Amino acid sequence: MVAPPRMTASVLKVVSALLAEPGVERYGMQLMQETGLASGTLYPILVRLERAGWVAARWEDVDPAAAGRPGRRYYRLTPDGIAVARREIAAMHRQLTRATGVTSPA
Repeated sequence: MVAPPRMTASVLKVVSALLAEPGVERYGMQLMQETGLASGTLYPILVRLERAGWVAARWEDVDPAAAGRPGRRYYRLTPDGIAVARREIAAMHRQLTRATGVTSPA
């Protein structure tokens, strides 16, 4: 069994971006823009999330010559990934609240 990815700030950015619209597939460039992460940071995270079963990925079915661009790899959270992402974000929020004593506005 693959160990779950460590919840770093970068991993939290990626799962938060995917969790914003869990049913929507996003490709790498979109995720780079949403998270502010460079490709060298983003893609290894996506690979780890996919190996852990949190993210499903697929190549689009496109003719690169006709599209005028390379094919895109699309990513979305799996049902397990959605549940884990929500738990991890909530846990991080609780830790930050305890550490700072600041709660978010209702």
